[in-house]
Amino acid sequence: MKYSISRAALTAALLASVAAPAAADQVFNRIASFPVATNLPADKEKLSTTSAEIITATEDGNTLIYSDSPLGAIGFIDITDAKTPKAGSALMMDGEPTSVAVVGAKALVAVNTSENRQKPSGKLAIVDVASKKIDATCDLGGQPDSVAISPDKTFAAIAIENERDEEFNEGKLPQMPAGDLVIVSLKDGVADCASIKHVTLTGLAEIAPEDPEPEFVSINNLGEIGLTLQENNHIVIIDGKTGAVKNHFSAGKVDLAGIDTKSDGALKFTGKKEGVLREPDALKWLDDNRLVIANEGDYEGGSRSFTIFDKTGKELYESGPSLELAIAQIGHFPDKRAKSKGVELEGLEAATFNGQKYFFVLSERASIAAVYKDTGAEPELVQLLPSGVSPEGAVAIPGRNLLATANEADLGEDGGPRSHVMIYELAEGTPAYPMIRSDIVDGAPIGWGALSGLVGDAEKAGTLYAVNDSFYSSQPTIFTIDATQKPAVITTALPVTRGGAAAQKLDIEGITLDGKGGFWLASEGDPAKLVGHGIYNVDAKGEIKSEIGFPVELLAGQTRFGLEGITSIGKGDELTLWMAVQREWKDDEKGTVKLVSYKPKAKEWGAVSYPLDKAEDGWVGLSEITAHGDYVYIVERDNQVGDNAKLKKLYRVAIADLKPAKLGDKLPLVKKEEVHDFIPDLKNATNGYVVDKLEGFAFDAAGKAFAVTDNDGVDDSSGETLFFPVDLKGTN
Repeated sequence: MKYSISRAALTAALLASVAAPAAADQVFNRIASFPVATNLPADKEKLSTTSAEIITATEDGNTLIYSDSPLGAIGFIDITDAKTPKAGSALMMDGEPTSVAVVGAKALVAVNTSENRQKPSGKLAIVDVASKKIDATCDLGGQPDSVAISPDKTFAAIAIENERDEEFNEGKLPQMPAGDLVIVSLKDGVADCASIKHVTLTGLAEIAPEDPEPEFVSINNLGEIGLTLQENNHIVIIDGKTGAVKNHFSAGKVDLAGIDTKSDGALKFTGKKEGVLREPDALKWLDDNRLVIANEGDYEGGSRSFTIFDKTGKELYESGPSLELAIAQIGHFPDKRAKSKGVELEGLEAATFNGQKYFFVLSERASIAAVYKDTGAEPELVQLLPSGVSPEGAVAIPGRNLLATANEADLGEDGGPRSHVMIYELAEGTPAYPMIRSDIVDGAPIGWGALSGLVGDAEKAGTLYAVNDSFYSSQPTIFTIDATQKPAVITTALPVTRGGAAAQKLDIEGITLDGKGGFWLASEGDPAKLVGHGIYNVDAKGEIKSEIGFPVELLAGQTRFGLEGITSIGKGDELTLWMAVQREWKDDEKGTVKLVSYKPKAKEWGAVSYPLDKAEDGWVGLSEITAHGDYVYIVERDNQVGDNAKLKKLYRVAIADLKPAKLGDKLPLVKKEEVHDFIPDLKNATNGYVVDKLEGFAFDAAGKAFAVTDNDGVDDSSGETLFFPVDLKGTN
């Protein structure tokens, strides 16, 4: 199917997707964030890899149960008080749990026990939820993936994938043995292992018909099973009572336009792809006739979209790039995935809340849960919810107005965020997220992310400027932010250029006004890559007019961690630039860093020494400096996330005390004064975990303070950007 959408329609859709509903509207907001490592058994190491993948809930809605493949367990979360979820322990499964579903008082867990891909095996474990013990198991005869319960609770369906080896023959099909579907009868939540029937699926798909690879199952109120064959790009409809195949059809292809197709450190939504196989992952029934598929793609496809079919195979709606572009508008587009599958839509959930049908589309790589109203025709995108890193599964609990997402990535070993379960509540109010979005230019969103430095306009209150860092190495940019709107809006993007072309090898970490309509920029270097630390003066058009490298006296002690902020004091010939060096250099006294000064007119360098707080874990450094009134304000932070984050603070140093010594001389140690603790802000902004990189802080022309976090370009990150006013409680 060729997908097309007018620029006007796309613009309207993007704007609607982030518009704040009226105060009386029902909206979803995150109310809690639960790190699943909290459920680690006592005999496991603290940093043992955990993962929340497929998630379900007990029938009373008070307990969440998720599959944890790397741990080899299912985890329980007590959400009796949904705003304060409590660890409920983990149950080891003697294998790799791939999916879980609840029926009555039992949980049915699909467990992969395969010796290897050539000899797949698996079992269905019946778990008593109250005692958290395995009552019985059924041999499934292959490697299971998804499990679903019929609405009337009389049977379960299990997709037996017998997954391919991506390293063998470049992952191409066929790779035997073939997968199939298992149907097992249920009575009071107990599976009758003797009733198991295998539904043969060979000979149906156009792609590798001899090797079907079932991925996801869903069952409607008529007892009809919808099943995706992801690698085969096919959908099958099966009678759950008899096991007969009632219909099957190709998931088809789609042509895409106005997308970013290059993983090149730039966000440009001008590319196109034609004839892209959908290769659907998750599938959910919207009613007894319509089903929606999330087109994650695999080794051949990935249309970055979702599609609605009826069960005859008639295509009713194709989202095309509309969701991907809405995600880009809030800074969550994963450039490193642009070349292949973009935002990579994978998981789905569907439910009716207070008479309104919704479905939820999970973007694995953008870490977003998109909320759609099911209108029966073209669905309406109403919200984009921030999730943890790589949402895999979701469960709706309409009786409690709750939604939970399971986020599979655990980056704890590298000091990053752990796997989390996020909990959202539907209630009257306004969306807490996004806190900043971009405007539409020529029918496409301004691409942005990895905001690092911040400065206020000299005259216009509510106008600020931000820069992106080296994640977008091919597209260094100065963004104009209108902070008078909610969410704040990035209205323009000014490329930083050298000789008319995009400037290269810049890692812009700070920005300040030059008093002439342009800017001074601070760029962090990397000696290992022969990229120098330096400052740059750009004009109002973004063209670099002067480049100033560090003198040899300063470079003598350099390390990788250089400038993280720049500000200016004075005017004209007396203008002095002050820059914050992030971490200790080789010539710094332990526990101190440099604040470096430079007078452009006199070409005079100097520095003072700044005392760092001590780190409980990891390291502590500076990430911003800005002058206001009689002080320079400095952001000091550790590099920790979540509960490990202890230091995200704002300090100030009196300008009168900034008396720089010559480079090479002993540097005077300045005195700092604590002004604000950001950790409560970061915890309460969206009820997520505390993010690592608070990197921008500035005052606008009216003296109002703002802060912004760096989302790391959505690479091993949740992609969340927090932009918020800072209440300094009367600080001068």
